[in-house]
Amino acid sequence: LGAVRGYDNGLGERPNMGWNPWNSFYCNVNETLIMQAADKLTETGLAAKGYTVVNIDDCWAETWRLPNGSIVVNSRFPSGLKHLADYIHSKSMKFGIYSSSTYQTCQFQPGSLGYEQIDADDYARWGVDFLKYDDCNGQAGYSYPEKYSRMGQALNRTGRPIFYSMTSGGNLIEKIGSRTIRNIANSWCNFQTGDFMDNWPSFIDHLDVEPGQENFGGPYGWNNPDMLQVGNGGMTDDEYQTHFVMWSLLKAPLVIGCDIRNMSARTLEILGN
Repeated sequence: LGAVRGYDNGLGERPNMGWNPWNSFYCNVNETLIMQAADKLTETGLAAKGYTVVNIDDCWAETWRLPNGSIVVNSRFPSGLKHLADYIHSKSMKFGIYSSSTYQTCQFQPGSLGYEQIDADDYARWGVDFLKYDDCNGQAGYSYPEKYSRMGQALNRTGRPIFYSMTSGGNLIEKIGSRTIRNIANSWCNFQTGDFMDNWPSFIDHLDVEPGQENFGGPYGWNNPDMLQVGNGGMTDDEYQTHFVMWSLLKAPLVIGCDIRNMSARTLEILGN
C-alpha cells in the first residue's frame, strides 16, 4: 500500500492553530455556535495571532448515509456545511471537520472506513480545509498504517489542500512507527493516557510521555499531545499558563478548547501570549 506524504499537500510547515468545541461543548454543537466562535476569534485578535482553523468535532452528521454513500449533515447545521465554510472563509479563516478511520465515530455516527473517497470528495466540495481523523469503535481488521493512509490518499486525490490530523486513543507513533507516520499525515496524537482532561494530573500524564518523542515532530509533520484546556475551569490560571507554555515548547498544535465567547481576560492573555 502506498502512503501519502504529509508534505505532498504543501501543508503543515508550522503546527496548526485554531479552535475546537469538544472540550467545552462535546456534542452540543450547532451552526450558530461555530459561527459565533469564528466571530470571536476575529474580534479578540486571536485569529490575527494564528488561530485560524475553526473546527467542528463529532456530532455533525446523521446516523445514516444516502444511497450514493454520501454522509448526511444533521439538522443542527440547517444551512449546510458549504454555507458554514463560506462564512468562515469570508473571515479569512479555515474550516475543519471530523471523522473516524472506523465504521463509526466515537459518538456512533458514520465513520469513513470504506467511504474514504466519497467523504473526501464531499469535504472538498464543501470547502473543508482541515480533517481531524479519529479511531473509535473498533479496528475493523485494518492495520493502523493502512486505514489512515486510505484517507490521506483520498484527500490528496481531491486536489484540494486539506490539512490531515490523525488522532486515536493511544500513541500513533507507537502504532504506526516513527518513520512511517511522517509519510501519512500532517499531524498525529502521541499521548498514551486517553484524552487530556481539564485537571493537573491529566496534564502531568500527558507531559510525561513527551520526552524522547520531540524529534519525531517537525515541519510538515507534528506531534499532538491533545487540544488545549486553557479556560475550561478545572485548573488555576497559573496551571493553565504552565500548560500553554509547555505545549508551545513542545511545538504542539495549539487548538483552543474553551468557550471563547465567554472567556476571561486572563484566559485571553494566556492564549494570546
